[in-house]
Amino acid sequence: MVEERDKLSTAESLRSTRTYGKFRCHNPTCMGRLEPKPGDKEIECPICGMRFRVAWVKKGFPRIRGPVWEHNRKIAEEALKKKGVE
Repeated sequence: MVEERDKLSTAESLRSTRTYGKFRCHNPTCMGRLEPKPGDKEIECPICGMRFRVAWVKKGFPRIRGPVWEHNRKIAEEALKKKGVE
């Protein structure tokens, strides 16, 4: 017989692990956690340095709108130069 620990459904137990006001970096090699300040239009990942535009769904609920291409392109070009790829 299965023991009921906290008598919570799966959805209820997962609710406690949700993080509001944060999201992950969209760089697949990084996936660092980003926490923009209220009203920020852009945020830079402290781990990989990529920048993303931020949209606010509602107060305290940010989402990534997309990358800041000019900044991220420079990072990619520098990485290619280090690897010796032209």
